[in-house]
Amino acid sequence: MPKQQRMKGEIFLVDDDSAIRDALSITFMLEGFRTRGFADGVSFLRAARESVPDAILLDVKMPGPSGIDLLHDLGAQNYPAPIFIISGQGDIPMAVEAIKNGAIDFLEKPFDAETVVRHVREAIKVQERRASCHKPDFLSRPFAGHERLTRREREVLAEIASGASNREAGNMLGISPRTIEVHRAHVMEKLNAKNTADLVRIVLSGERVS
Repeated sequence: MPKQQRMKGEIFLVDDDSAIRDALSITFMLEGFRTRGFADGVSFLRAARESVPDAILLDVKMPGPSGIDLLHDLGAQNYPAPIFIISGQGDIPMAVEAIKNGAIDFLEKPFDAETVVRHVREAIKVQERRASCHKPDFLSRPFAGHERLTRREREVLAEIASGASNREAGNMLGISPRTIEVHRAHVMEKLNAKNTADLVRIVLSGERVS
């Protein structure tokens, strides 16, 4: 696959509902972004593999491949742009599943324009900061169960282990406290940890995960 071009200032909007695409497009264009809309997953995947936008908003329910299928096909865990899942109130379990598969957070319909733009701007800033910062941390060395965690789960674990609250970790990583809580639960389950102190002990002691 050819090297992806980075498209600064561009947001990909993936939703089969043209009214939602248009509303989001207007919202972001008023904030100085360029947008590119996609009504189906196939055309989106083609574009996302050729160029990397600043962020992606992806509907969890799409005709054909679902949003979760598209996350798998795109390799969302390692994709260099933050991906937000768009979900209705009844789609929350699917949105949580999407977070496990690489989405950074989910945006629930109906949208509040100011909230959507704020979350996307924060995620872009975090992505840029992470790309320019290469300082090591104590989680950079392998520990028992390290390979079971996704990149985002390791980032959340680093914040938790440093003593950050869910809100503080969310602010640092540009995601909501509720999403931090989802990742925290997955990390504790994967590492068989009972609490935060247990997490730190596992990481620092190299204790084997059963």
